[in-house]
Amino acid sequence: MSNFELLIFNLKNPTLLFFLLGVLAKMVKSDLEIPAASKGFIALYLLFAIGFNGGSELAVTGITYEVILHLIFGFLLATIIPIYAFFILKIKLNSYDAGAIASSYGSVSAVTFVTAVAFLEMNQLKVGGEMVAVMASMEFPAIIMGVILMNLFPSKSQENPPKMLWRNALIHSLTNGSVLMIFGSLLIGFISDSNQSVGIKHFTSDIFKGFLAIYLLDMGMVAASRFSAFKKQGAFLLCFALFVPIVNGVLTAYGSQFITGNEANRLIFAVLAASASYIAVPAAMRLVAPKADPGLYIPMALGVTFPINITIGMPLFLQIIHG
Repeated sequence: MSNFELLIFNLKNPTLLFFLLGVLAKMVKSDLEIPAASKGFIALYLLFAIGFNGGSELAVTGITYEVILHLIFGFLLATIIPIYAFFILKIKLNSYDAGAIASSYGSVSAVTFVTAVAFLEMNQLKVGGEMVAVMASMEFPAIIMGVILMNLFPSKSQENPPKMLWRNALIHSLTNGSVLMIFGSLLIGFISDSNQSVGIKHFTSDIFKGFLAIYLLDMGMVAASRFSAFKKQGAFLLCFALFVPIVNGVLTAYGSQFITGNEANRLIFAVLAASASYIAVPAAMRLVAPKADPGLYIPMALGVTFPINITIGMPLFLQIIHG
């Protein structure tokens, strides 16, 4: 299959098509809307399902040297990416905004992760259960690194900038609802008796893609609503949101061959490196960096980087991995 044929094949993924339907609905000013209560439930369900299934898979493989290596590699990605992202962004932005955006791009998007898992299943590739733990563990180091960079390299206009406690960032990133749900589900799936877990397998597997499609429909509408606000910020941030994540993903897709030979895990590493958080990081930054403008980092992550990753990024990364 050629690169173009692979791209067209992946663009026909029904979950992705529902995302595009959401974008279209917002553009034509349709009254289509997902009830708020339903959105909250679906988000929790997706985190629960992916965490529980990952924990069950991890229980089968066990805590091996390779699993530990994967966790270390994910931690390094979440630590290194915010550093160079911060200094690129600081060319045009103050340290608060640069640090918040750098944290967002060093952290991960759970929805992008879930979409990547569905994408891999469509390509008959199986993800290792430890990758759920890798994803969840990449939230807090990116947030902590962003806070440290804000403190170490304040903008010249910031006289006596207030010190932001890294402890607050750590506590909030670990107790954030999405992180707690996926970590908790992972642990429960890991320690649960396999025979007793069979009863909820249908709930965590069979209806998963249907819920993902509805959630991406809503994500499409939300992303489209952010486009106009983001366009006011200029070409610099647009280029960053478009190209830096793709570069991160491409480099990780290539470099991950030295960490694992599992193609599915390599794609997940690439997707995690390319994604940006629009849930955990904004929630943490409201507490530890209230002067950072959420009108910048949320539209960048959700309105630009998320669509690029699920339309172009994943097929591109998989092609690089296939060599």
